[in-house]
Amino acid sequence: MSKSYELFIGPNHPGIPGNFSLHLELEGDTIVSAKGDPGYLHRAFEKGMENRLYIQNLALIPRICVPEPDINEAAYSMAVEDLMGVEIPERAKYIRTIVLEMARTTAYLLWMGGYAASLGLYTLSQWATGDRDYAIDMFAELTGARVYHMYIWPGGVRRDLPEGWEDEVLNYVKYMREKLIDYDNLFFKNAMFAHRAKGVAKITQEQALEWGATGPVLKATGIAQDVRKDDPYAAYPELDFDVPTLSEGDSWARAIVRRLEIENSLSLIEQAVKKMPKKGPVWTKMPNPFKWYVPAGETYAKVESSRGEHGFYMVSDGTGKPYRVSVRGASMPHMFTIAEKLLVGARLADASHILLSLDICPPEIDR
Repeated sequence: MSKSYELFIGPNHPGIPGNFSLHLELEGDTIVSAKGDPGYLHRAFEKGMENRLYIQNLALIPRICVPEPDINEAAYSMAVEDLMGVEIPERAKYIRTIVLEMARTTAYLLWMGGYAASLGLYTLSQWATGDRDYAIDMFAELTGARVYHMYIWPGGVRRDLPEGWEDEVLNYVKYMREKLIDYDNLFFKNAMFAHRAKGVAKITQEQALEWGATGPVLKATGIAQDVRKDDPYAAYPELDFDVPTLSEGDSWARAIVRRLEIENSLSLIEQAVKKMPKKGPVWTKMPNPFKWYVPAGETYAKVESSRGEHGFYMVSDGTGKPYRVSVRGASMPHMFTIAEKLLVGARLADASHILLSLDICPPEIDR
């Protein structure tokens, strides 16, 4: 009689972080092997970009990670700007920073709701969904779209802020700071959360570096690595913030680091609004976007996403389309290098929150 059995989770199972499948082999309720099975989403983003004009790609790239689409717009635009030798206006740098940090908070709220639900706490999931909608409504006012904004583009941003939008942003910051107290009391200080997450799926610093961890997964082992500090862009050089770290390296530490990151983002948004030039251009005048001929060359532009380093490697041959584009997201190493190792030896009941503690975004894999 067989001592082990297979279990297939996903791509539609709620315990999976998106349209993704996980093949497990178990003995009892202990996982003895785990294999990720991607391919359920839109694919060939990179090849698609190579067959479109530079400006046309702005409608494609946000889909590389739906919970936080703006990071793709920023990294892509920075790559094009570097190849073209374009410097964006000062006001645009601050607007980009505000948009990116707001997108980070919405991504963390979505993550928080999923993580709490994986432990059976559905109340927080509903709270987080509602609070995320607050920011999404402001994105709709700013860009005309709730999810795929296509607002950050080469040369700056598509248009200036609507009248009164800055005050709405500061109200959002105030609101979220008050709500974090409720989140703490309901979840982060909850004995159930600590009992389920502490000591589970631990990673050492050496393993994190060897396996290619980045973002909160790396910070939870005590390494303060953050692109916003190490290779600053937009208005980050003008803003004051620390990189939150913990040393435990487990599922609990990764969640707490993200909780601290939300607080960081709210501070950065507030600073950016207050320091931003009140007037000035938000876009460097460039040729007709349908006639951009980017000088031949290659570059790598990166930003700090809610999951860690997110970058675009781009090669131009001097024509109106990129010759080669490759996207570096955190989800590939977090799934196929780290999750497949961490799941071995874990209990089946912990599989979902281990995956969510790594914050894997399947479209980054199916790119």
